[in-house]
Amino acid sequence: MPLMKNKEKDIIKFLYNAECNAQEIVKITDQYPKLTVKEAYSLQHGLLAHKIYENGTKRIGIKLGLTSKEKQKMMGVNEAIYGYLHSDMIAYEWEPIEYSPLIHPKAEPEIAFLLGEDLQGEDVTARDVISATKYVAPALEIIDSRFKDFRFTLADVIADNCSSAKFIVGSRWVSPGAIDLGNIGMVLSKNGKVIATGSSAAVLGNPVTAITWAVHQLASKGEGLKKGDVVLSGAMSKAIAFNSNDSIVAQFNNLGSVSLYCE
Repeated sequence: MPLMKNKEKDIIKFLYNAECNAQEIVKITDQYPKLTVKEAYSLQHGLLAHKIYENGTKRIGIKLGLTSKEKQKMMGVNEAIYGYLHSDMIAYEWEPIEYSPLIHPKAEPEIAFLLGEDLQGEDVTARDVISATKYVAPALEIIDSRFKDFRFTLADVIADNCSSAKFIVGSRWVSPGAIDLGNIGMVLSKNGKVIATGSSAAVLGNPVTAITWAVHQLASKGEGLKKGDVVLSGAMSKAIAFNSNDSIVAQFNNLGSVSLYCE
């Protein structure tokens, strides 16, 4: 049975209030075990609309998730997922991240694509993605699932906007034609200690491939990416948890570094 519209509104408010109050909640699928991926994306879209109405924020791009084969295998799926970036998610290296509005945050190192042209259509190719990208840059995404103990099903995480919370883009912006996007190494450190290493090859072989897939998914819903949009292409390593007084630095070959400090 499809999810009823009145129930959809209740779930959207449930997710929104959990984020606003930094409060863990039980999974949506505990009550609606047959929630489909299609319904979950509808909830995600409704959550974006609700935030635009309530917070005065705006959509400024997308983020990709489950872009590694390892994570897909863990979730029992064979393709990535996506969520929306909002203007109130932007954070900066020179401003500490406040811990109190978060629940159980983790940081993921990613490559951000900054678009110089619109990008839309089911026939978009990897070459089109590179052509439409003005710059690539190092980035850290802060994910913060609203679900208890950071545990969820695929439908839950999609509805929860793929655990999105904040993101930081580093200060070095590079032309995509000047770098081998499929072979960028990365070292992730926490409080001066190396925690993880990774490669852009972990992102579906190449982050450009991941973004091409996302554009096709958006096109199937009559959507696309716009000039000025930011795309977070997917995690290059495992996510690492952090707390107040922690600092995290991600260093990328040929892309420089990006950092955050949590107070």
